[in-house]
Amino acid sequence: MAKNDQFVPARYQPPLPLDNLIVQDGAAGAGDRMELDVVIVGAGPAGLACAIELAKLAKADRTELNIGVLEKAEALGEHSLSGAVVNPRALRELFPELGDSDFPFRAPVTKEAVYLLTKGGKIRLPTPPTMHNRGYYVASLCEIVRWLGTKAEELGVNIFTGFPAAQLLVRDRAVAGVRTAPAGLGRDGRPSAGAMAPNDIVARVTALAEGTRGLLAQAWCQWQRVPSENPQIFALGVKELWETKRPLDRVIHTLGWPLPTDAFGGSFVYPLEPNLVALGLVVGLDYRDAGLDVHVLLQEFKRHPLLAALLESGEVVEWGAKTIPEGGFYSLPQRRAGDGVVLLGDTAGFVDVPSLKGIHYAIQSGIYAARAIHQNLKNAESLSRYDDILNKSYVATDLYRTRNMRLAFRDGFYWGGIQAALMTITGGRFPNGKYRMHSDAEVGRRLSPDVRARSAERSDGISKVDAVFKSGNSTRDTIPSHLIVGPDVPGDVARFYARMCPAGVYEVGENGFRVNAPNCVDCKATDVLGPRWTPREGGSGPKYKRM
Repeated sequence: MAKNDQFVPARYQPPLPLDNLIVQDGAAGAGDRMELDVVIVGAGPAGLACAIELAKLAKADRTELNIGVLEKAEALGEHSLSGAVVNPRALRELFPELGDSDFPFRAPVTKEAVYLLTKGGKIRLPTPPTMHNRGYYVASLCEIVRWLGTKAEELGVNIFTGFPAAQLLVRDRAVAGVRTAPAGLGRDGRPSAGAMAPNDIVARVTALAEGTRGLLAQAWCQWQRVPSENPQIFALGVKELWETKRPLDRVIHTLGWPLPTDAFGGSFVYPLEPNLVALGLVVGLDYRDAGLDVHVLLQEFKRHPLLAALLESGEVVEWGAKTIPEGGFYSLPQRRAGDGVVLLGDTAGFVDVPSLKGIHYAIQSGIYAARAIHQNLKNAESLSRYDDILNKSYVATDLYRTRNMRLAFRDGFYWGGIQAALMTITGGRFPNGKYRMHSDAEVGRRLSPDVRARSAERSDGISKVDAVFKSGNSTRDTIPSHLIVGPDVPGDVARFYARMCPAGVYEVGENGFRVNAPNCVDCKATDVLGPRWTPREGGSGPKYKRM
């Protein structure tokens, strides 16, 4: 399996199950059928912004549009997670009649600090220009999503929670809607008492706002052979909310320890209330050490002197994890619109890593998509108008300016930092060119003797089992596995999966390799590096409240 004690995850990853994801409209297997003008897959910031702007445009035209939003979580916001410090620009455009104080933010950023950490010390760094957050707001993405959902429903948008979209319905080369996942299946995949068949939702336009690593967007791009100049790359973020005895008066970001120097990433510590702090660790999934465990590294990070006093006598009240698209400009799909379909937000990759921002780009993409959809339905204009608008917007300009900054760290922390600094100074003009990247699964992993996945059971650390409990996950134990594992997974690769997954889905023990599918919090890290993720019964997974 290994050469020089290395392996490549892609060799053990099953292919995308395209034949199961693309279904002809009218194919057998569905229960009810619903017809809409527009179906939006995903009730995150991008999908809800699209619904709101589209409903406003229809109202201004005095036309009636039947707009539906499908959300796999049981309630709005329960699958939404971010840092988050939010640039209010896109919300101001979506709601020009409102002021910043009307938005569901926690507090404005008034102070910030960036540190380079060593194991026991810290060096304060000048805040990079891309990371200045004055004028922005600390927020909970869960709360933003719930607020946007209320605004959408006030405009007549239909929001269907607990309905994951599992397949694309197509007619010839056009997208015609989606088929939802079945519910009530037993562990063997057979219907149990109260089982519900999938439903077909057909629409004139389908907007895919699935969030990070969207399965249907992957299927559409592969089916339509839509390339990107670089493959998309991802990071895994693990986050905790802490009730603390001491207040935090600033936004903090760190680099360095506890990450190895050949891994890209850093931490964030944000004040949500005087005694409520959000903290997390984000690590690029192109890391080289097969023994690296992001959840365990976060537990180690909390023991650093920078945090120890803040967290003393405090309590973890919520935990979560998600992947983040990090490829930037060169990883965007060559087009984000096709016959009957558009791709929004994280699904398309609209995240700027150097500024640690994605929420306002997601909202903005939803606004632009709504305008293109409106013209398509009204005047039969091509949905390619969406790409035209995006390519001329500040979203594309911002991503182009920082196009190589994240990619420079493929060469390690120090050399990457030097290159990123030069790019910052020159506005991305030097070093220039295009940095070629491999997908995360194609990066070789070394088998180190140091097993990082040691116990995190400490007074200031929580195990993966306890972390899943803190996520609110109450997925039923008898649900069929939604994870497609490749055949003949070697032991070293299985242990890599176990350490990579923050929720303890994969276990390697005396009885071999075990998959605990109900533990999954839908972070999608597994889909990036190993077993494929597919949608499961609606309402499964985490139930985030303030993440």
